[in-house]
Amino acid sequence: MLKKAKRECAEIMNAQHCGFNLCDYSYTTNEAISELGLDDELVHQLVEDYVEQVIKTKQLFIYYISQLQDAKQSNQKLDFIPLRELAHKNLGVARNLRIKDGQMILERMMKEEDIDCLFDCVKALEVCAIRLKPECAYDTMKLIKIKSTIF
Repeated sequence: MLKKAKRECAEIMNAQHCGFNLCDYSYTTNEAISELGLDDELVHQLVEDYVEQVIKTKQLFIYYISQLQDAKQSNQKLDFIPLRELAHKNLGVARNLRIKDGQMILERMMKEEDIDCLFDCVKALEVCAIRLKPECAYDTMKLIKIKSTIF
């Protein structure tokens, strides 16, 4: 899964819709530990919670962006509020944990109006989450898949 995330990271960077350069970023807990005064174990647990949150909200991000795309094609007014509220919610966690790549992507999503770029942002956000905690991301994706087959 980590190899796939790295490959997708390179693909996103080559898409050039948003101009991200995130493939070389490597998160460490040091800044969050020292600035927040939390122990390493708790920060790692909070990072896992963030990864789960990103993976779980991916489909909602895509839904909101698809709604924007449909509205644009129908020459309707674009309502970015639901998308930006969801991005803001995730941004707060990324900022608190000092996850720089997630923070950069989510800040971009708060301002961006280019639909293609927004889709790239969601993909980049997912890739960055996978790179943070691959096993956690995999388990979350698997759980989502299992739940979708039950309901």
